[in-house]
Formats: sequence, C-alpha cells, structure tokens
Amino acid sequence: MIDLHYWPTPNGWKISIMLEECGLPYTLKPVNIGRGEQFSPEFLALSPNNRMPAIVDHAPPGGGAPIALFESGAILIYLAEKTGRFLPADLRGRHATLQWLMWQMGGLGPMAGQNGHFLLYAPEKIPYALERYAKEVNRLYGVLDAQLARTGAYVAGRDYTIADIAIFPWIRTHKAQQIALAEFPHVERWYNRLFERPAAKRGLDLGKELRLPKMDDAARQALFGQTAQSVRAGAHRSEP
Repeated sequence: MIDLHYWPTPNGWKISIMLEECGLPYTLKPVNIGRGEQFSPEFLALSPNNRMPAIVDHAPPGGGAPIALFESGAILIYLAEKTGRFLPADLRGRHATLQWLMWQMGGLGPMAGQNGHFLLYAPEKIPYALERYAKEVNRLYGVLDAQLARTGAYVAGRDYTIADIAIFPWIRTHKAQQIALAEFPHVERWYNRLFERPAAKRGLDLGKELRLPKMDDAARQALFGQTAQSVRAGAHRSEP
C-alpha cells in the first residue's frame, strides 16, 4: 500500500494519475497547503522542501522498510521502475522520456506556476512580470507543439510515458494561463487524447472537493508568505 500525501494541484495530479494508470492501491493523505499543513513536522519528515506531493511505499521493491519520496518527478520515476510501466527499458526511449520529464520539471511547471501567480494571485499587476512569464509559457507551448508534430503521438515518441503524465496536468491549466490551445494544434490533439483516458480522469478528480473555494488571507500567507523560518519552526515542533 502507498500513502499519497496530496492536494489537487498540477503536481499532485501527476502522481494521482500515475497511481491510477498503474492500478496501484493507495491511501489518500490530504495536505491542505492553504492552511500550512505542508509545514507540519510529520510532513517535513517526508518532504523537507515543504512541497507536496510525497509518497510512502510500505511495500517497496525487494522488501524492507517503507520508503518515502518527495519531488513529483522522482516519484514518477520510482513508480515507473516499481511497476515496469511508462518508462521504456531501452536506452534511447528511456532517456527521451527522462529529458522531457526534466523539461517539465525545470521549465513548464515553474514558468507556468509563476505566470499563474502573477495573473491570479499577485496583489498588484506588474506589467513586466506579466509579459515576461506570458511570453515564456507561450514559448514552452511552442516547444511542446513542435515536439508533438515530430512524434505524432506522445511526447517522447510512440508510447505513453511518465513524460506525458508529468506534462498533461500543467496543460490542464491552459485557461488560467490564458493560453488558447487552438494556437497549438498538436498540443490540443495530444491533450484531448489524454483527457479521455479513464485513469487520467480519475486522477484529476481525486480530492476535487478539497480545493479552496477562494484565496483568503490565511491561504495567501501559507502559500506565498513563507521563509526559511517557516521550515525551521515546523521542524522544531517535532523536537522534545
């Protein structure tokens, strides 16, 4: 059994979709990031970066003690290796998949996250920031569109992989990003194909009732007002 420490966001959806695709049994452990639960001593012991998702696998390959993992990309690789699914075994296929996973982790996710922040949550509209991140997200959609034009099917080639699973939830936010998918026809075709996968739908639906109806002051502080002291304070609460 796997414990899934989760909140319904793009990074959380990556892992809920992967678990559903693999058919792995899991127990949902909500982490209310709008109420600062990511800074609890219990969660920091699993995810010292105070970011969800995290998992605890109570039946790791080869047996032994449970294994805890944080960082969604690392979790996807672990689950792919555990199940032998969605990560090609051949050298070229494996590294094609991993490079596009890293593209999402280092590019699309952070840039779309910043774009969404300045569009939706910043207390004031900063023209430079809005233009900077809007252009970069647009560029990244263009990179993905060109890649899908080359492959004709999935991001890393002919097979559905953890690269698709990682990228899809961030494309799910295209409306909030003010991206018109029709401008990127290969992305739109790919996105619509993935959205019809039953496991993807189940992963996206997981915990949808948990989402905050609106951003209040407490949520804003928990999400955007934290510093290193927040981590230290959470960790110290676990000390005798």
